[in-house]
Amino acid sequence: MTTTDSPAQLGDMARRLRVLAAALADGGPTPEQDAAWNAPYGPREEWDLRVEDAEAPGPHGPVPVRVYTPTAAATGPRPVLVFCHGGSFQHGDLDMPEGDATARGVAGRADAVVVSVDYRLCDEPPGGSPARRIPGTAPDLDVRAPIPCDDVIAAVDWTRAHADELGIDPERLALGGASAGGNLAAAASLRLAEAGRAPAASLLMYPVTHPLNPEPTEEESAALAELPEQFGFSPDKMRRMAENYLGGPLERATAHDFPGLGTPEQLAVLPRTYLESDEYDHLRLSARRYAEQLAEAGVEVEYAVRAGVTHGHLNKVGLPEAAQSVDRLAAILGEL
Repeated sequence: MTTTDSPAQLGDMARRLRVLAAALADGGPTPEQDAAWNAPYGPREEWDLRVEDAEAPGPHGPVPVRVYTPTAAATGPRPVLVFCHGGSFQHGDLDMPEGDATARGVAGRADAVVVSVDYRLCDEPPGGSPARRIPGTAPDLDVRAPIPCDDVIAAVDWTRAHADELGIDPERLALGGASAGGNLAAAASLRLAEAGRAPAASLLMYPVTHPLNPEPTEEESAALAELPEQFGFSPDKMRRMAENYLGGPLERATAHDFPGLGTPEQLAVLPRTYLESDEYDHLRLSARRYAEQLAEAGVEVEYAVRAGVTHGHLNKVGLPEAAQSVDRLAAILGEL
């Protein structure tokens, strides 16, 4: 298990964060400051891919998936990554950079197929907005755990069943995701492993692996002290998100909902796992502790902190650190 060190010089995102934090402390930001924070960091990457939409049959209705395939002729079956976007279990879609740009970047770099999953979303807590509904979902279906994870497993099963059509090797299937999607990838990996159908690897980007974040280390506390409150995952915010996903109190949560609740014996069945967190993100506490738990369970695990970035950095178009993260995902996929 390894952790990357922070660079000596601040990157562009860290500099923008300090400017925004100062503006927030001053009662801002102004529209100009907000636009500067959200501006792209560079051009979008371009890859020569065939992109097709499909549907996987699932227990709660069809599960939309988007398949990214390099257009160059393959010399044999390709590895495949089934990937889940984030969004607090309530938001997100296949078009967000975290889903689309990540899928394109991995497929292009690794000469691999990527299957991006449009799992069902939970409504926001009472008083919030209803979630986007997937066509074919029963109107009265209350989307809570384990329904989104069921959708992810359905997408994995569909991908394996269509291996010849997709041109992939089902034995070289990795399952990954970011934020809430990282939770679903981790939970689905556990359920699949328990059923004897584990993926070859689990690739988790700044995931939610515990319903409440563990205690920070001294170094983590120092980094998080620089994070504006609006960007944080406070205990209250974590509880609201977790209880909304569960549809009830945290006491009913199991390792199939939040894998960080698993015992060493439960977690020991998991495949090789890559865990990456963001330096300025409360969820790094969960990712770090989950990496420790996996190591204690005897799972092959690599843990890295992406320096100089906030939660969700894969959504930042043109960000060099996002490209570095995709480099690592692609490299692992190429090793399967």
